[in-house]
Amino acid sequence: MRDESPARLLENAARGAEWAWRDLVARYSSLIHAVCRQHRIGGADVQDVSGAVWLQLVANLAQIREPDALPGWLRTTTRHECLRLLRHRNRQIPTESTTFADSATPAPDATLIGAERLFAARRACAQLSRQDRELLALLFDDPPKSYREISATLGIPIGSIGPSRARCLARVRSTPAIAALLAG
Repeated sequence: MRDESPARLLENAARGAEWAWRDLVARYSSLIHAVCRQHRIGGADVQDVSGAVWLQLVANLAQIREPDALPGWLRTTTRHECLRLLRHRNRQIPTESTTFADSATPAPDATLIGAERLFAARRACAQLSRQDRELLALLFDDPPKSYREISATLGIPIGSIGPSRARCLARVRSTPAIAALLAG
């Protein structure tokens, strides 16, 4: 590892110097791992967070205005990636494989009912306005989009997304196909 300043390392890394990337990783990996430990993230998740942070650095290399503040930038980016990982982990529901072992082959009537519901949902959504369809697509995207992303994409205020969603879903429920399913 050379004794270069962060500014010089970033400058050389931007030019594609492999030694500069190796030095950056060698110098700052322990910082990234320490932030992960602060968030109680370990094992393979540390490697995932670390990879995401280095990828963010590659993507934002030209936008770093104060190269000497790189440790702070890495700390902040690592914290954001840790929080993103923890949010994603909270969305997952751990299950035991035996719970779903019996449902590998659904009953024929369940398949028919599922297909019927899907057809009704598609027909109901087709009756919505273009903006309602776009809103629902963004809300139920996988992985889910943030309200900030939805606001930017659709050009609507963040505060109106929830009420718009409620009105949109009410319109879906009031369509004859969905109303019949809900009544049954």
